[in-house]
Amino acid sequence: MEVDILALNEAIKLESQFVDKALKEVSKVVVGQTEMLEGILMGLLTGGHVLLEGVPGLAKTLTISSVSQAISLEFQRVQFTPDLLPTDLIGTMIFNPKSGEFAPKKGPIFTNIVLADEINRAPAKVQSALLEAMAEKQVTIGDQTYKLERPFLVLATQNPLEQEGTYPLPEAQMDRFMFKIVVTYPKKSEELEILNKMATDKVPVIERVIQREELMRAKERVDMIYIDEKVKNYIVEIVMASRQPSEYGLTHIENLLSVGGSPRATISLTRAAKAHAFLRGRGYVTAEDVKAIAYNVLRHRLILTYEAEAENIGSEEVIKEILNHVEVP
Repeated sequence: MEVDILALNEAIKLESQFVDKALKEVSKVVVGQTEMLEGILMGLLTGGHVLLEGVPGLAKTLTISSVSQAISLEFQRVQFTPDLLPTDLIGTMIFNPKSGEFAPKKGPIFTNIVLADEINRAPAKVQSALLEAMAEKQVTIGDQTYKLERPFLVLATQNPLEQEGTYPLPEAQMDRFMFKIVVTYPKKSEELEILNKMATDKVPVIERVIQREELMRAKERVDMIYIDEKVKNYIVEIVMASRQPSEYGLTHIENLLSVGGSPRATISLTRAAKAHAFLRGRGYVTAEDVKAIAYNVLRHRLILTYEAEAENIGSEEVIKEILNHVEVP
């Protein structure tokens, strides 16, 4: 089936106008942090969950709540702690003495955006309940299964510095996150702007500038974005190179990789590249879109060897080598 790229491009340009409106509104309280903002928007456009890693005080919670408000979405924050129970997250069955029956009392996960703050502080049972919600977009309370809101997105944070009292996320759960975004400190000019904006009691109010229906229409448009066979092949080659480095002239990183990207990594790269093209008002995906999102899609999916850890080599260095060696279409 032939695709009319020009017509698709015009349609995407029109549909993606809400992105600038949302970013402009959020910028009233959030300075910089473009990568985090775009990651959250791409997550909303694709239904892909986002893991944010950064030290406290980098406006992660403020950014998430501001985006929710600007796009007319419901938002709940759950502080993950070692004593958190699955029922604190998903809800439980409560006995109603008037009717003599049990009725569900739904938990904070029944919303559009859930902020799982310090996700790695909760025990395995809670993480398992969250995994069902992330994977199936539904939860089980008692013997009943309940569908979650649409759109539904988990935005989780973890602190890279504190290891005491934390539970490492299972690999299956890590793989469910489309992105892992490393949130960094602002530049000097941005910090000055933060000081000028926020060192006062008068914090700007975020208005609802986008309706939920606009976001749902945009999600449908993202699925329609054209991706050429050459770009699809490029995505597959990147993931294959993470599994079989020696076949791509990457023998020097073979001893650094224990496990490469799964087929879910291939799917996530494709969907994220489409969302990246949408944010730029384009109806087609380029290799540059793939490169732009590769680090955030792959960094938490590649499992490195003890040798890599001993040499203090991170997944970023491995991804950089892969992108440098895989031929760009």
